[in-house]
Amino acid sequence: GQETRNKLTDYWAGHEIKQGEEYAILTNIIHQEWAEVNVKEHKNLKGLKTQNLRDHMSEAELIFTALAELSTRQIAASVEATGMKENKVAAKTGGNIARKARESLEQKTGRKIVNSENYLPSPKSAKKLK
Repeated sequence: GQETRNKLTDYWAGHEIKQGEEYAILTNIIHQEWAEVNVKEHKNLKGLKTQNLRDHMSEAELIFTALAELSTRQIAASVEATGMKENKVAAKTGGNIARKARESLEQKTGRKIVNSENYLPSPKSAKKLK
């Protein structure tokens, strides 16, 4: 997952995408496409405030995020996407590939992938170490 993300951000860095706000915009497009909720909505669903969403994702959520990011990078590279306009198209397309896979798995299992379950226990429920 993290290696896939790093390869995507490396691609963006070399193709006129500015770190920070533009990365966040593209990340949100990818997330909205595959999960059908944006990053903020997904954090709210899990009851997160300032915590990192990825740290609280289930195995399936992480895998679909990685699929969306891998697809985005490969599509962007195949068309040599440069700048925000072209990379937004790649982000929507890559995210949509992961959405189709997610919907197919949900249909077969009857279980929602994107949900409120938290991978990490809340700080209150974690046992205190001595």
